[in-house]
Amino acid sequence: MSLNEQVAAALGKRRIELVLIGGSAGGVDALLSLLPSLQPGYRPAVVCILHVPGDRESRLAELFDARVMLPVREARDKAPIEPGVVYFAGSGYHLSIEQDRSFSLSCEAPVQYARPSIDVLMESTASVYGKAMTGILLTGANFDGAEGMCSIREHGGLTIVQDPEEAHASTMPREAIRRCTPHLVLPLADIRAALPLLETP
Repeated sequence: MSLNEQVAAALGKRRIELVLIGGSAGGVDALLSLLPSLQPGYRPAVVCILHVPGDRESRLAELFDARVMLPVREARDKAPIEPGVVYFAGSGYHLSIEQDRSFSLSCEAPVQYARPSIDVLMESTASVYGKAMTGILLTGANFDGAEGMCSIREHGGLTIVQDPEEAHASTMPREAIRRCTPHLVLPLADIRAALPLLETP
């Protein structure tokens, strides 16, 4: 089965409005491979979360803004989520999504030793977007994101995990595969090729 056929079968009748991408160790390089492939006019919102040290300001939005053809912003408290925009979680706060499809920041305790936590963002997003979202979990060295991917799957969203055999750090994708049996397990090059296929007409 070709990649196009795999993605079409997994996607089913979903109409994706938001793509959520999480990662940790090695995640910056993985996103540098993925995001520059997105073309102007891409309709889903793309929300990216990496484990960022809380003691210094995140420069991820600035880094990617120079390399990505879509608008790139850091997610701000109470800001509405717009289609066709790439958002990055900042440092020091948990990021979540409210029912009105706006961002929310909080200073609650770290989850899986991380703040921002991939689980926190994925679980809140799944409860809002349900079948209209795709969750993608990349390389990482702890278990953050596994519970969030389970939540996305339980709410009807599409789940994609990077093949741990090629990941910079395999712990995160392996745990997600063990916990939630994602719809697709793909090498990074195939995830890059799959992103445009999520943009349903």
